[in-house]
Amino acid sequence: MNANRKLFRMWKVITFAISVVIRVYWYRICKKSPSEKEELWGRIGKQFRKTLFELEGLLIKVGQFLSIRADLLPNSFIKQIEDLVDQVPPSPWEEIEKVLEKEWDGKLKDKLHSIDPNVVASASIGEVYRGKLKDGTDVAVKVQRPTIQSIVKTDFRSLSIIIWFVRHFAPVPKRFIDFKRLYQELKQVIERELDFQKEMETANQFRQRFESLDGLKIPKVYPELCTSQVLVMEWVDAVRTTDVHFIDQHKINRDQLAERLFRVFLPQWLEAGIFHADPHAGNVLIKSDGTLVLLDFGMVGEISKNDAVNFQSLLEAILLKNYPRSIEILMNLGFLLPEADTKVVAKLLEEALTFNLADLKDMDIFAVKKEMNEMVKSLPIQVPTRFIFLGRSFVTVEGILRALCPTKEIIKIMEPAFKDWLNHSQTNKWKLILKWIQSQPVFQMFHTISDLVHIPEKYLEMKETQQQRELTFTIFENQKKQAFTLGVFGLIGVFLGVYVGDQMIWIGSVVILGASILAYAVCSRKQKKWFPKRK
Repeated sequence: MNANRKLFRMWKVITFAISVVIRVYWYRICKKSPSEKEELWGRIGKQFRKTLFELEGLLIKVGQFLSIRADLLPNSFIKQIEDLVDQVPPSPWEEIEKVLEKEWDGKLKDKLHSIDPNVVASASIGEVYRGKLKDGTDVAVKVQRPTIQSIVKTDFRSLSIIIWFVRHFAPVPKRFIDFKRLYQELKQVIERELDFQKEMETANQFRQRFESLDGLKIPKVYPELCTSQVLVMEWVDAVRTTDVHFIDQHKINRDQLAERLFRVFLPQWLEAGIFHADPHAGNVLIKSDGTLVLLDFGMVGEISKNDAVNFQSLLEAILLKNYPRSIEILMNLGFLLPEADTKVVAKLLEEALTFNLADLKDMDIFAVKKEMNEMVKSLPIQVPTRFIFLGRSFVTVEGILRALCPTKEIIKIMEPAFKDWLNHSQTNKWKLILKWIQSQPVFQMFHTISDLVHIPEKYLEMKETQQQRELTFTIFENQKKQAFTLGVFGLIGVFLGVYVGDQMIWIGSVVILGASILAYAVCSRKQKKWFPKRK
């Protein structure tokens, strides 16, 4: 990629991001209604989608990553990008051939018997071609796009500039966002996908893990032909799992197929280790004999042993009503940001899990729950990407199960596999179940009644505290908005003064701009100091 193209790409990305910040700020200053703000984010989503397809490359992956962060971004924005398809025009064969010869340090005929120059699949990072080994074995050859490394460097540089700008000048939502962590997670995901050696290693790990499971095939990888930019694996003739016509044509039992698919993913979700984070129908195929085929291990998540232990401890703490301990575990798992008020979160968790609608019928429960939801959103909570991937993996597989068995309850499909997993898992779940039984209201009646008596009082106390916090936060935000608005006028004045050649105007505007930046910085510093002090 030449220098002019890089500059154009950076300019396009950065100016779009800055325009978004300015528009969002303007809507806040003008006190637009929630519906008008939703419409704005819908328009921004459409423009973002259009920009992604214009620039292609890494940005499509960025869009796919953001599309799963409904916990951080407005729904109207997410709706515009949630169905992004990573499919772009293929590179010229001559350029792909050069990549292969460079990676293999020789001519293609020295490594392969033949290769079809017509692309089989083309995405933003890599393209797939069909070839034959010297012994006649059909293989799939996945090759990185020739310019992708240069594009990645340019786009990450642009994103780092945007993250800095957003962290310092964007109107941060009340629930807060750790933009730095979000950027690091995005970078980690993309860099892993760019390393085909890691994808090869992951494919081998999955094959070893599920080698004893009948009816599942994970294509063999040929390590002697694999590099960081080339991945060679055996070719498998199969179709998408959602191709019900193919399934019925070959008389494949849908119920058995759905149950087998769930057996493949259940241990990935519930046990420590790696899991397939992108199991859409294009990556989960089926052969004519009913064998499942699992492909594409570039996007994976990992649940560590520590995560697994924390999850079990969290479940025990919730069942035993130990809410402070629950919050401590959530903090260890990375769900709560450092700014989180753990006491308030613990109270909210307790109230959410102890409300009894039958006994609280005299209260406007829906109004209470709505206000409590708003209180939760005002807390600095950000779900780590690995858990977003875990939820996405489950939802995607559930969608495939529903497509396979539209008239059958999902729980009926999952039940046999889940029972088998319980019987063969090493976790002492009977002890956990016993603790849960002991924690039920029938064994702790007086404790529950006492809680019910004090719920209205606790809720009013929490509401008053929250109102005080929101008032302080609003004061800081208004001061920052005023400084930002003054800065915008100062910046406009600088450009105007330079344009008309009036030294008085641009010097005065520079002074205004400097004062606004200083005021914004001072206010931000005060706000940052306020976070850990609030109760």
